[in-house]
Amino acid sequence: MHLPKDRNDRVMLGGGAVLVALGLAVGLSNLPASTYAYTANAALLEQPAAPQTYHSVPANGPVKHAHNVGKIVKTDNPISIVRDPTDIPPPIGKRAPQRLKVDLETVEVTGNLADGATYRYWTFNQKVPGPFIRVRAGDTVEVHLKNNDDSVMMHNVDFHAVTGPGGGAKATDAAPGESRGFEFTAIKPGLYVYHCAVPMAAQHISNGMYGMILVEPEGGMPKVDREFYVMQGEIYTEQKLGAKGELTESYDKLLGERPEYFVFNGASMALAKAPMKAKVGETVRIFFGVGGPNYTSSFHVIGEMFDHVYSMGSLSSQPVRDVQTVTVPPGGATVVDFKLEVPGKFMLVDHALSRVERGLAGVLEVSGPDNPDVFKDYDPVKSAQSMSH
Repeated sequence: MHLPKDRNDRVMLGGGAVLVALGLAVGLSNLPASTYAYTANAALLEQPAAPQTYHSVPANGPVKHAHNVGKIVKTDNPISIVRDPTDIPPPIGKRAPQRLKVDLETVEVTGNLADGATYRYWTFNQKVPGPFIRVRAGDTVEVHLKNNDDSVMMHNVDFHAVTGPGGGAKATDAAPGESRGFEFTAIKPGLYVYHCAVPMAAQHISNGMYGMILVEPEGGMPKVDREFYVMQGEIYTEQKLGAKGELTESYDKLLGERPEYFVFNGASMALAKAPMKAKVGETVRIFFGVGGPNYTSSFHVIGEMFDHVYSMGSLSSQPVRDVQTVTVPPGGATVVDFKLEVPGKFMLVDHALSRVERGLAGVLEVSGPDNPDVFKDYDPVKSAQSMSH
């Protein structure tokens, strides 16, 4: 492995002692000096994600895969790292506790960040966020993590749903090519974040290493027509917002908490370019979380109110009703439900609205008949022209 030669790679090496000291202070594992070297490997080929299906097996029976990882093949081209917000396992409903297996592979890939711009992401299973993991309270969950052979950095995974040292981080510290694992019992229902916790954890998270695990309560959650998976993150680049070509991470901006991009599901305007779809009369549920690593979100859907909000991702508390905007901290989550009464394009935003200009917006496109009893536009032709701009 050759040593870094330019930019923030030198800064990272110079700050190595500080990072290791910080890691020890919070009880994280010491990071070998060799892992501070960062090079631009060839990008890895995007593979279709396997269906996120949890198999029904007895608690003491055979273990089957909950997440399969496709074969990693090298390519010179950047890939799409955007997680499809509909890529969610089906609801669990009523069943007894089971033993499940979750496979995660940490892969460093060059992905499309914005129009004409790429970035070197660090990922779980080649997407940002990582796979949506769905279990129920009482399940025994085996976590198997492999750090891809072509990685440069050490990686691991810390589940906020785990009761145990480091949320599993110590048990999954993996050098390139290494596999580690552990198992845990999902004790408390809720929607929880997971992320890489190798020092410096903020660097791994900002490069894309975060996701969510839903621990359903016994009996499951109330039924809805559609579910979506959305996570907010920040990306810190040396280059200014709007720059073209291969962008590089900025260690100084990360420490200064000055991101160039805010993103939903990994890339600038990803969920606006590929809107989520639903129909009038349907109820939708958004599992929303913040990878961060630094900024709190004021999650809001323009033109809608949340019928139910499971505050702070708690599923054991009664949901709050009729809410306009939800505060979600870094490393936090929420679940929101609402019924669609009228058609149109509804924008997902952080109501710190300057962030829209840095790439943070999504669209929920609702089709179906007008409902003038709820909303009546006096000049729909002109409104349609306005929306197309």
